[in-house]
Amino acid sequence: MAEILTKSRARNIFYGGSIFFVVVFIALTAQSHKYIVKVSTAGMPLTEQVALGKHVWERHSCINCHTLHGEGAYFAPELGNVMTRWGVNDDSEGAFETLQGWMEAQPSGIEGRRQMPHFEITDEEMRALADFLRWADQTDTQGWPPNDAG
Repeated sequence: MAEILTKSRARNIFYGGSIFFVVVFIALTAQSHKYIVKVSTAGMPLTEQVALGKHVWERHSCINCHTLHGEGAYFAPELGNVMTRWGVNDDSEGAFETLQGWMEAQPSGIEGRRQMPHFEITDEEMRALADFLRWADQTDTQGWPPNDAG
């Protein structure tokens, strides 16, 4: 004989299930927090200079053309590992000089080729942007995005 689901039984099932899933959610949140606090992906400190570089990145909407760790547009090259590709990730001054040289050469004037616009960026902002790109390059992304291009 089938038992009838009464209003009180339905309410008890609802409250019991709700409490169960809230407890599971809290346990998973605590476990995630414990893991995240122990594991840092930063390979370089987040300094004021790096933060200024991120503001320059955002102000000029670089992500509208470039990707950074796989996020953004795919019109221009991935910049999450550009300093390693350029061979200047461990050298702040070399990163600045290489980035400045690249930015000054834009747009290249080669017809039919994608062109990067010319941005009015101060030397201080350029140094900060270079440090931000070095910081992004040294972030442990666990191999993402895959980029074998040199």
